[in-house]
Amino acid sequence: MVIAQDLLEQLIAHAREDAPNECCGVVAVEPGVPPRAVRVHRATNTAASPLRFEVDGREVLSLIDAIEGDGCELGAIYHSHTRTAPYPSQTDINFAANWPGVEWIIVGVSDRDVPEVRSYLIDGGRVEEVAF
Repeated sequence: MVIAQDLLEQLIAHAREDAPNECCGVVAVEPGVPPRAVRVHRATNTAASPLRFEVDGREVLSLIDAIEGDGCELGAIYHSHTRTAPYPSQTDINFAANWPGVEWIIVGVSDRDVPEVRSYLIDGGRVEEVAF
């Protein structure tokens, strides 16, 4: 997935605003090779926790309906890590099993002066970092 700097800045802003809790949301893409990110959709972390995120299923379905209504596809799920590096935790890996082919973007804000954004494909428990 290709994602422009202004969209990355939106992810970072969301992570900073929700800290010390994790933030979460999804990224819409225009289909293509490679897919191109076109919009960030914030979601509510119903866990309101610095250690994990949860999203209400109805909110996820509503976001996906909005994305598809715009002629786009779900390209990525994003969340922040407020205490650790932006690498998928075992909880992230387990959750990703329900979303094959979707990228996982993690915004690391443990060092608030220098946020780090990384993206991964997670398939069958195997984690592979991908560039954007």
